[in-house]
Amino acid sequence: MAKQKKVLSAFLWLGAVALLAAALAYVLLRNGNVKTVPPGFATGNGRVESTEIDIATKQPGRLAEVLVREGDVVRARQLLARMDTEPLEAQLRQAEAEVRRAEEARKSALAKVDESRSRAALAGRELERSERLLAKGISTRQRYEHDQTAQQGAEAEYAAARARVAEAEAAIAAAVARTDYLKAEIADASLRSPVAGRVLARLAEPGEILPAGGKVLTVIDPTDMFMTIFLAEREAGGLVLGAEARVVPDAFPDRPLPARVAFVSAKAQFTPKEVETPEERQKLAFRVKVRLDPHRDARLKPGLPGVAWVRLDPRAAWPAGLK
Repeated sequence: MAKQKKVLSAFLWLGAVALLAAALAYVLLRNGNVKTVPPGFATGNGRVESTEIDIATKQPGRLAEVLVREGDVVRARQLLARMDTEPLEAQLRQAEAEVRRAEEARKSALAKVDESRSRAALAGRELERSERLLAKGISTRQRYEHDQTAQQGAEAEYAAARARVAEAEAAIAAAVARTDYLKAEIADASLRSPVAGRVLARLAEPGEILPAGGKVLTVIDPTDMFMTIFLAEREAGGLVLGAEARVVPDAFPDRPLPARVAFVSAKAQFTPKEVETPEERQKLAFRVKVRLDPHRDARLKPGLPGVAWVRLDPRAAWPAGLK
């Protein structure tokens, strides 16, 4: 029994020593990090991120083909995928036939306009002659009224012919608008990259039926990379947009990348409620986005962990190794 107590005491003693060593290492590490940050600067850990663009469908349909794979480098406006456009092309042919039919109807209506115009002119001259003859007593009133009715009928026919021309022209405009719409839909079925970048994810395969807004690919813009860090209120409060920064990836810490502060959140993050006491306010963390300047280092990619340095005091000189 005494032997078991000795063994238990030894285990407890070793556990206490281990906990004490871990706590001491944490304190030393924390204090050491604080000492390595000179006045006028602040640091935060994060991961390199990039703007992600989802290449999605506009209309529901079947995915015909995907022309790229994950990791491929793509150009701006490069064709990445294509939806099945056979139903749209059939509707386009029908709309184009409607345009041709409306144009033929317009030609026929124009011919009727010319014919009815001639009839109206002739009826007008007949009426004028009947009116002169009636005034001289040579013709009868019955003849005059007959010619007057004929002239009114010819004018009405001429107006109807012109209305049919306007109707045909409206039909042409509607059919042309329909063809333009279908052509735009067919063009939108060709999914292109809006930026020069790299394919991050391939989310659908040929043959799949996708809804409107269905995602096919995700493309990243390598020229728009940033790192999100969190700073205490005393640090974030003095930070201005556009302040100089450096991003040091863990993968190649010997090459700090120039950057600038692009965003500082208006409220603290990761807090359950608003607090107002000075002691508690110092515990709040504010989200800060540091945007990297355009670069040519192919090693930099989204997901790399690292450290971001921001300069709080524009007069402070950058530490050695960060210039």
